[in-house]
Amino acid sequence: MANGSLTLGEVADRLGLECRGDRARVLTGMATLAVANAQQLTFLANPKFRKYLQGSSAGAVILTRELAGECVSDCLIADDPYLSYARATHLFDRSPRLAPGIHAQAQVATSAKIDAGAAIGPFAVIGDNVEIGAGTIVGAGTVIGAGSVIGANCILHPRVVLYHGIVVGEGCIIHSGAVLGADGFGFAPSGKGWEKIAQLGSVRVGRCVEIGANTTIDRGALEDTVIGDRAIIDNLCQVAHNVQIGEGTAIAGCVGIAGSAVIGAHCMIGGGAGIAGHITIVDGVQVQGRARIIGSITQPGSYTSGTGMMETAQWRKNAVRFGQLDELYRRVVELEKQIKKLSEE
Repeated sequence: MANGSLTLGEVADRLGLECRGDRARVLTGMATLAVANAQQLTFLANPKFRKYLQGSSAGAVILTRELAGECVSDCLIADDPYLSYARATHLFDRSPRLAPGIHAQAQVATSAKIDAGAAIGPFAVIGDNVEIGAGTIVGAGTVIGAGSVIGANCILHPRVVLYHGIVVGEGCIIHSGAVLGADGFGFAPSGKGWEKIAQLGSVRVGRCVEIGANTTIDRGALEDTVIGDRAIIDNLCQVAHNVQIGEGTAIAGCVGIAGSAVIGAHCMIGGGAGIAGHITIVDGVQVQGRARIIGSITQPGSYTSGTGMMETAQWRKNAVRFGQLDELYRRVVELEKQIKKLSEE
């Protein structure tokens, strides 16, 4: 249909959902349950928004079978409404895409191998012996260093920088300002200051990975820094040299991971967390936001560090007392010994 609109029936068929209502209803986009109009699709996944259901003006709602009886709009029945919502967003995504071909203002080395179905934007720079797969989009001003290999159907947004020898699997998305393959922070102390260690490894990114804006992933010192398949990394993260991140792990914004840390598969790292170098985190771990992980985690579960929010005046008092804990502990132990001795006399 025109302007990217779809009928409710088309949406149901594409998502594999049961449709209750007018399959011919035209939908032009998506909105939240509280504000959606008769031409928009919405969803209900969080129970706290159930109060908006009966008064909604939405054209259709994605929800569970149990809630369908409360809905005054047309419905799409889903076992997992949030997952179905995620898939539905792609049906209405009108983000502009470059047409296949190499822009006249791009600079491409003659030795580069670029699939005819790839799109290279203006002012992009493609180095010697680079390989770019079918359907991949390289945005304006992006730089891809010599010998790098980019798989099929990737999106490199404007101003991404890949240093030399970087490998990116198919289906990846790398957002603007991200830098892959800068030198790791490797220096040896000497009598005259710091001696730089050449970083001889690379960065290997698996399939269907998403890397956020202004995130940096350093190349390895001797071996490669590795990002596993379907990992997702938010904006403004720092991944140091020789880090390994497992399949399906999610890392929120502003996380810092020090060198040679190994993070398992299907972990969740909260925003602002800091992870020390040369430690191992097993599969299935959740690290809460702002946590400081300074030792290996050997059992799956949820881990937190730091203190909770409190008024500043109270925090300052508690901070002073924190420095007295060791002395207080020793005094308590000594008092316990004296009490035990008195009780035995």
